[in-house]
Amino acid sequence: MYYLQDLNPVQREAVESGEGPLLILAGAGSGKTRVLTYRIAHLVAKGINPWNILAITFTNKAAREMRDRIQVLVGSEGEGLWVATFHSSCVRILRREISKLPGYSRSFVIYDAQDQLTLIKECLKVLNLDEKKFAARAVLGVISEAKNKLLDVSSFAAQAKDYFLEKAADVYRLYQRKLLDYNALDFDDLIMLTVRVFRECPEVLEYYQKRFRYILVDEYQDTNHAQYIFINLLAKRYRNLCVVGDDDQSVYGWRGADVQNILDFERDYPEAKVLKLEQNYRSTQTILNAANEVVGNNFNRKAKALWTENKEGDKIILYKASNEHEESRFVMEKIRNLCDAEGRSYSDFAILYRTNAQSRVLEEHLMKEGIPYRIYSGLKFYERMEIKDILAYLRLVHNSADRVSFARVINVPKRGIGKGSLDKILEYTEEQGMPVLEALTEAAYIPGLQARGVSALTSFYEIIARLKSRAQKGISVTELTEQILKETGYMVALRQENTVEADSRIENLNEFLSVTAEYDHNLQDYLGNFELEEGQNMTILGGFLEQVSLVADIDNYDEAEDAVKLMTMHSAKGLEFPVVFAVGLEDGMFPSSRSLLEQYLLEEERRLCYVTITRAKEKLFLSHAEQRMVYGHLESRLPSRFLQEIPKELLAEESSYREILGRGFGLSPTRDNSFGNTRSWRDKGSPVVNSDPGRFQVGDKVEHPKFGPGIVMAVKGEGKGAEISVVFRNEAKKLIAEYAKLVKIYSE
Repeated sequence: MYYLQDLNPVQREAVESGEGPLLILAGAGSGKTRVLTYRIAHLVAKGINPWNILAITFTNKAAREMRDRIQVLVGSEGEGLWVATFHSSCVRILRREISKLPGYSRSFVIYDAQDQLTLIKECLKVLNLDEKKFAARAVLGVISEAKNKLLDVSSFAAQAKDYFLEKAADVYRLYQRKLLDYNALDFDDLIMLTVRVFRECPEVLEYYQKRFRYILVDEYQDTNHAQYIFINLLAKRYRNLCVVGDDDQSVYGWRGADVQNILDFERDYPEAKVLKLEQNYRSTQTILNAANEVVGNNFNRKAKALWTENKEGDKIILYKASNEHEESRFVMEKIRNLCDAEGRSYSDFAILYRTNAQSRVLEEHLMKEGIPYRIYSGLKFYERMEIKDILAYLRLVHNSADRVSFARVINVPKRGIGKGSLDKILEYTEEQGMPVLEALTEAAYIPGLQARGVSALTSFYEIIARLKSRAQKGISVTELTEQILKETGYMVALRQENTVEADSRIENLNEFLSVTAEYDHNLQDYLGNFELEEGQNMTILGGFLEQVSLVADIDNYDEAEDAVKLMTMHSAKGLEFPVVFAVGLEDGMFPSSRSLLEQYLLEEERRLCYVTITRAKEKLFLSHAEQRMVYGHLESRLPSRFLQEIPKELLAEESSYREILGRGFGLSPTRDNSFGNTRSWRDKGSPVVNSDPGRFQVGDKVEHPKFGPGIVMAVKGEGKGAEISVVFRNEAKKLIAEYAKLVKIYSE
């Protein structure tokens, strides 16, 4: 047991703790993976049969790493140990036991996401449900959520509250029947059906309870309801359940994770031993102090405070930029300076942001500076599907003979033009030697095309022709892009999906409108009063497409090269970097606008802030912009309320930030439940109708007779004609001050 010497006193206690339930609250950077693997090795060293140990992780990579570490510690004595993800564990159980459920066979296949969508569409067709009203992805998302809550068809149908959910229940019923007919399971079935086997077949549950007498679960704060039930059924007989996690790092509520699973562990197991791993081996004390102060503002958490024997470290740099470009230039300057002054490698740096769309400006500045980078939280901005789609539309408007762009968008969104029809069109175009768009005017004469296809092609041609005519008359690239999104039905199709993925794509498209707005603005400055002739107007669109092509083609660095890392704050969880830049720290961006109206959402955003801060080992830079281009409009922004929660003595301010700190952010203190309280703000203060409807400011709390309580996120213009952007509980609205019918809410 030489390895015990590597542990601090609390870690060692966690490893050596005997029988019974154990909750290990492992703060960021506190060595939880080491504790988990050493505990497994210690059980084996004490003579526990590896056959009786089950260790659950969330990713195959984590499971593989854990197995490798255990093998180093105990060698061949660890053979027979199960170290796996939730889903792979359930597959192994179902391969043996699923035939005990009526109609299921051990030879089942597992459908991936695309297979699931295909089957959902098949069900929609059988049920005669219009996919425009019942988007396949949206229906699949609802069914997936139901399964993660262990709701079968009958239970789900019984609680369906509206027409959409009632029809989704019909799809769910048919979908499950077809899965059974095809001897297939989807990803969510793996856990749901394992739980069903356990509940319906007591002898099966007893077998696995006796086999897995010692159960260890990593990242317990990220478990959903189905995973929670699965684990607790297995552990019920012997109660030797060790869970490791950190409620302060629970940031996946939108994926179904329930932070209450870890918070209520002592309710489930009153005899549980609780240990806190608070010694951090990653960061400086300054960084940890900031993280402790921020997350300490949450109410729904277990008290803990990170500390370290590392040096106190540099103060956190707080930077106020005038806009997102100045913010990006600041980041580039600091990277260059630290590389030159301290000999750092590019791999030392990580730039973290709340949403994928924020990477666009950063990417452009990194490319201009010749700094190699790699995006880990998704594709590069101009390589994302929705951006490539909209660029293909713009290229087709600009060039009627662009067959590649035509082939990309002819059936995006769906128009009933399959691969066979596309091949016939392209073949006809080749034979006639004509531009592909021009060929659509002769669609009725193309051999093999059905009447429905001819109608769809004619409609598509008319849309592109209208757009081309407007572009020739000189409308801006931004107007042209907005019209493409509207007239092709692209944006409507994404909204109907009603999924997290679709929301992310909409954010990226809105960010693209910021790209076009910048181009239009700079072009106007260049042209001045010079008027282009009508025939030259397409040059405006051509110039934009050329600019974007250059941006997209510059980034050809070798992936093996030293590179700055770009990723979302969610993607950074579990990672660490010597130097971290957290950008876009503004209310409405981070915390997100939706979270400002619900306390539990705001607390999850604050936990995400804690995760972000604790990614930094040595240096941390926090930045925000006074103005930011949002959805193609320049908006004033307030600094994130999370910045106010960091003690001033931990900060080193750059630019004019001290002035803002001196007068405050103009927001109520965080511990005032006026933000996120489920009651109306009228319960907290007296509503006063402002006699001057143009006097609304960013940060004002307001109430609308129809939409309810909201927060002013941006004000464009002045006086009665000002455009006010307000985030209400369920949606964002843009209102004209004079007609907005908004009431300011002043807290007493």
